[in-house]
Amino acid sequence: MVIKLMKSTFYNEEETKKKLCDFIINSKQLSMGEKCLEFEKKFSEYQGRKYSVFFNSGSSANFALINALINLKLIKSGDNVGFSALTWATNVMPIMQLNLNPIPLDISLEHLNVSSEILIKKLEEFNLNALFITNLLGFSGDLDKIEKICQDRNIILLEDNCESLGSELKNKKLGNHGFASTFSFFVGHHLSTIEGGMVCTDEEELSEMLKMVRAHGWDRDLLTVRKDKLRKENNVDNFYSRYSFYVPAFNLRPTEIQAFIGLEQLKYIDEMNRIRNENMIKFENVIKNNPSFKKLNLTHMNFVSNFAYPLIFHDKETFEQYKQKFQEKEVEIRPIVGGSMIEQPFFKKYANINSSCHNAKMVHQQGFYFPNNPELNDEEIEIICELLK
Repeated sequence: MVIKLMKSTFYNEEETKKKLCDFIINSKQLSMGEKCLEFEKKFSEYQGRKYSVFFNSGSSANFALINALINLKLIKSGDNVGFSALTWATNVMPIMQLNLNPIPLDISLEHLNVSSEILIKKLEEFNLNALFITNLLGFSGDLDKIEKICQDRNIILLEDNCESLGSELKNKKLGNHGFASTFSFFVGHHLSTIEGGMVCTDEEELSEMLKMVRAHGWDRDLLTVRKDKLRKENNVDNFYSRYSFYVPAFNLRPTEIQAFIGLEQLKYIDEMNRIRNENMIKFENVIKNNPSFKKLNLTHMNFVSNFAYPLIFHDKETFEQYKQKFQEKEVEIRPIVGGSMIEQPFFKKYANINSSCHNAKMVHQQGFYFPNNPELNDEEIEIICELLK
C-alpha cells in the first residue's frame, strides 16, 4: 500500500466527475465565461476579499500579479522585490523575468516562514519596493507585524498563499494581509480545479488590470465605465474596440471546466481544511516526543490548514535514516516545497545577487514532507504515526 501525497484529482471524486460530465455535455461554451465569473464571486466571498481574478494556474497568477503592478507603475524595472527563500520556483521567476531584483529573505525554523525580525534585518541591507512573501505549507510568520512594517515603509506586501488556503492568523485568513494574494488550485493543493489559480485583492484598479493582463491586454472583461475611459483616452472607435490592446499582457485564461470544478470543490473546502487540521494535530502529538525532529511553533496561529507535514532533522545522518524508513513503508515524501531558491540552478545562473540563507539551506538539505491530505484513512495515519515515534 502506497500512501500518496494526494489520492484523488478531486475531493469526492466520483460524484464530482459525474457532475462534470453532465456539465460538459450540456454546456454551450467551455472557454472562459459565466462560470468563471461565478467562481470568482464565490471565492471572494469565501476568502473575504472584494475582488478575485481567476487564472489558468497559480504560477500564472503570480506572474500576472507582478506584471499588473508594473503596468500600473507601482513598481518598475530595477526595483528590489523581496521573497521568501524557501518557496516554489514560480514565486521567484516572475521577479527575475520582469527585470526586477530578487532579494531573498531567510526563514525562521520555528514556522518555516519569514518573520518580522528577519525582514527588519534585511531592510538594514536593502531597500525593498515590494515583498512577495510565501505562506508555506499552511503556516505563517508574524504576518500582522510584517504587514505593519510594510505599511510604515511603503513596501507593497504580496502573499503567495498557494499552500495555505483556509489557515488563519489571529482570526484573519492568510491571504488577507497584503495588497494582493495568489492561490493555486493544482491537483495536489487544498482545492483542485486540475490546474488553476487566483489573485485576490481589495483594489478595484488592480483587479481590472489583472483582467487585462490575463487576456491579451484588451478591455473585453472590464467594467463598462473602465472600457469607455480606455477607449476615449486612446481614441479607439467601436469598430476596433474588441481588437485594441492597451497594456503588455498574455493569454492566461482559465476555462469554464476549471470554474465548474472549483465551484463544486468550494462546497467541501471547510470539511477538507478541518480534516487536514485534525490530521496535523495527530502527527504533532507524536512528533513532540521524538527528539530527532526540530519542533515547529505555531501557537501564534488560531487555525492551520496544513498542506503537507514537514520534518526538519538536526543532522544529515538522521535525515537519511528517516527518509529510508518512510520509503520502505511506501509513504510518499518529497523535498520541502522547492527548497531554498538560492540553491537552485536557475537562481545561481540568472540572479545577479550573492546572498546567504542559512535556515532555508538547512531545510533544503535536511528536510522532507509527508502526506496530509483529507482522504487519509485511519490505517494510513497509524502507519505514519508509527514512523514518527
